[in-house]
Amino acid sequence: MASSPDDGRFDWQAAEVDLTDSTIGPDAEVVDLDVARSRRGASGSPPDETDEDTEDAESVDDGPGRDGGPVDAAEDIPRDVVARQRQRRPILADWARSGRALRAAVRHQSKDAGYVAAYHSVRLPKYAAKTAVYAPIGLVRGAGRAVHWATAEEGNWHLRQAAATRGDADTWMKLDARRQRQSVWRWWVLAGGTGAVVAGVIVLAVGPAWWRWVALAALVPLLATLGRPADKPLTDRVTEGSRYRKLTAELVRRALTSLQMSAINSAVARDAKAISFPVDIHRDGPGHLAVVDLPYGVEAAEVVARRGKLASAMRLPLDQVWPEPAPGHTGRLALWVGYEPASQMKQPAWPLLSPSAKVDVFKPFAFATTPRLDTVSVDLMFRNWLFGGQPGSGKTFALRDLVLAAALDPRTEIRGYELKGVGDFAVLEPVMAEYGNGFDDDTLARCFAFIEWLYEECRRRSKRIEHYARLGKAPENKVTPELASLKGSGLHPLVAWFDELQELMTSKYGKDAGELLEKVIKLGRALGVIILIGTQIPDKDSLPTGITRNVNSRFCLSVADQTANDMILGTSAYKNGYRATVFQPVSEAGWGILRGFGPKASAVRSFYVDTTAAGRVVTRAVALRQTAGTLPAPDEQTRAVAPVADVLADLARVWPGDEKKAWNETLCGLLAELRPEAYQGWESAQLTAALKPHTIIKVADVYGRLPDGKETTRRGISHEHLIKTIAERNRKRSS
Repeated sequence: MASSPDDGRFDWQAAEVDLTDSTIGPDAEVVDLDVARSRRGASGSPPDETDEDTEDAESVDDGPGRDGGPVDAAEDIPRDVVARQRQRRPILADWARSGRALRAAVRHQSKDAGYVAAYHSVRLPKYAAKTAVYAPIGLVRGAGRAVHWATAEEGNWHLRQAAATRGDADTWMKLDARRQRQSVWRWWVLAGGTGAVVAGVIVLAVGPAWWRWVALAALVPLLATLGRPADKPLTDRVTEGSRYRKLTAELVRRALTSLQMSAINSAVARDAKAISFPVDIHRDGPGHLAVVDLPYGVEAAEVVARRGKLASAMRLPLDQVWPEPAPGHTGRLALWVGYEPASQMKQPAWPLLSPSAKVDVFKPFAFATTPRLDTVSVDLMFRNWLFGGQPGSGKTFALRDLVLAAALDPRTEIRGYELKGVGDFAVLEPVMAEYGNGFDDDTLARCFAFIEWLYEECRRRSKRIEHYARLGKAPENKVTPELASLKGSGLHPLVAWFDELQELMTSKYGKDAGELLEKVIKLGRALGVIILIGTQIPDKDSLPTGITRNVNSRFCLSVADQTANDMILGTSAYKNGYRATVFQPVSEAGWGILRGFGPKASAVRSFYVDTTAAGRVVTRAVALRQTAGTLPAPDEQTRAVAPVADVLADLARVWPGDEKKAWNETLCGLLAELRPEAYQGWESAQLTAALKPHTIIKVADVYGRLPDGKETTRRGISHEHLIKTIAERNRKRSS
């Protein structure tokens, strides 16, 4: 390189001569640096090692070569255009733009400040006594320290001591003379301070009394602090440990590297920033959210599955740490840490408890809250639900929330069976067209007959849908809000619920009930039939796999093991990190994993509605149904197709003469003549199903003669068996 000797600046002409010199090479050329830099920026070349070292610890550049930026941009696109295409960050932080997050942050700070103030207020007499004891000691100790400071003994004490040890008197004298010179101005300062104190005392003595109280309030605690022992503070500690640790990049990285995942640890060993943060860590509701890009090849689900170890690494309770996959790619993790454990947060009241709340089953309504206290809304129409959990998990109350919501839509018909027998759903009886409670034989038989009726109801509704589709009122061949509201259409929403369904599935009706219920779930979704199922035991015998495969909405509360977890949520749910095994029954009742709403499952807590609050909801539902004319008649349960009369008694009344046996088709005709509203359209199959709960009656081939005289056999029953069945039933009822 050449420079101009007169002004020290770079000599471009001399440099060009050097570059074109034959000793350099015939192919050498001058490069325009501005053009080269522009071309390199447009081509999206990756930054060098030094550039990566300058990245912020909380975020990474989302520009060319990174996720979200143009990797192979055309060379003719200027760099400033590419820069303008990047997404701008909001002027205000997320927590400041969200009213919910701002209220949560203010509430958290106010709660802590209020607790600290109350804690210390109770202990004020104790603090006053300690201050009175330590203040005089502090006065003496403070005066002694002031005199000791004025003497400057600590200034070069170690040097003077070393000189005295060596016997070096000359050095000691010089050092002591230096100390004395330093102490001279210190004594003057001390004298001035003492004079100021005396003047202050005089002013306070002649001034107003409140001056003296203010001075004492400021001076006495200071003197007490000087006089107290080092291990005895004036005030007590509010907490023994930090309840909440603010989320930082370093804390997250340390926690992730503590999970014993070789893919993470090896990547971080090679590059300390293999774990990066595309979004700044920020407040989100009552906590902080960190969006983390994991090392290449590591999925967020693998970290979610190690939630317990992650909470241990952060030294926080399990229900305070909530990792989940984040949108973008499978290696992006959203880690939310609450101000306090979720079990200690007060859940807001259920919005449907408001006196003005109404529900449209075609639209979403509030059902649960997330750990961040966000409301989760669900819908009922075109869905079937499965609730699973061990005793004490809150399964029944979560299921009851949906039935209560359905009751607030006056178009909805509600029928169901509580096979536990404790009456948790009895409060809803005024708005239900059919309600059974118990696990005795009669209740199980009625529940099975109800499922048979549901299947027939689906067949009837399919014909109605076909009719309205021809008229152009069912464009997608399914129930619409207009058809549901149309009186006489027969396509109003029908909610059929079963709590503790395993009681029916493990009875003698189990096989047939499971097959029919599976068909109803498959057919009923488009026909306005909504099935809600609650069960404790989700194995294949208690809950047929055909049912679980076809249910599209699932809520898994606390379960004991992986098998139960996957039976409710679906295969591989446990492996993918959706684990209801982390929730404890009773203490964490209502918490579970909700699946079927959105692209991924999530941990939520269903709203707790006690029986008193549920009664208020039912009162409003009754008023709505009275206005709409859809309130079921009291003490009357009717079905559109299934019989409402006593089949056994009616068979005894219509039995043909002295015949010992009779064909089913003959009996169905006689029953239809007796009660056409109940038995019209019955065939041999319906009568066989109605008699199946009664084990004494055996439907078998019966020999007979046709009207034309031809002899044949058809399905029928014996009069003797009918009489024995009626007698046995009457005996059980009387006992």
